[in-house]
Amino acid sequence: QVQLVESGGGLVQAGGSLRLSCAASGRTFSTYGMAWFRQAPGKERAFVATIGWNGGSTYYADSVKVRFTISRDNAKNTVYLHMNSLKPEDTAVYYCAASHFRSGVVSPHNYDFWGQGTQVTVSS
Repeated sequence: QVQLVESGGGLVQAGGSLRLSCAASGRTFSTYGMAWFRQAPGKERAFVATIGWNGGSTYYADSVKVRFTISRDNAKNTVYLHMNSLKPEDTAVYYCAASHFRSGVVSPHNYDFWGQGTQVTVSS
């Protein structure tokens, strides 16, 4: 069992930056592929970025590539999402998730555990 708690969301102006954190409980964090998803009002949950169990592989949605960076610190049981050059269309609730697929995958259906989400609002 893994419990995930996101933090770091907030209100930021367009062009600004935020760093989201996701703290995980449990001693098996380092065996999970991790990801960030987001859900905007009236839209389905969408993939943002994923990272493999040892941080060696990452993959991004085209909409955030270059602007966002996913990373993890297995010693701290934490995964991060560094978001730069934020745009109003990045406004959403951001969720972190853990998958038994160690390499990290795109589909939300392959994720076993989810956090409660953190709101990111980007003003124009």
